[in-house]
Amino acid sequence: MKQRLSLLEIFLLETVVWLGLWLLNDYIAALLTLILGAIVSAVLIIALLSEAIERSKVPKQYFQIMAISVLCMIVAAGIYVTLFGGRLDFLTK
Repeated sequence: MKQRLSLLEIFLLETVVWLGLWLLNDYIAALLTLILGAIVSAVLIIALLSEAIERSKVPKQYFQIMAISVLCMIVAAGIYVTLFGGRLDFLTK
């Protein structure tokens, strides 16, 4: 029996994973947030541009999940920075 996750569930799961990474090692999390955020954003923009030029059979949920992936990285980083008062351990050593 296949059960699909809703967009809210995907957002919450990804945010929890990113927050866990931020709590374990903020240096690695910051690097991955910047690198993966840039890659996923670029892929999303290119996919949206190509979709605007010529329609494809890519489901709408693909674009929504890509956007949620970028958003949850930013939200997790924002929560971590807010909780720790903007102090990142790798910048203070």
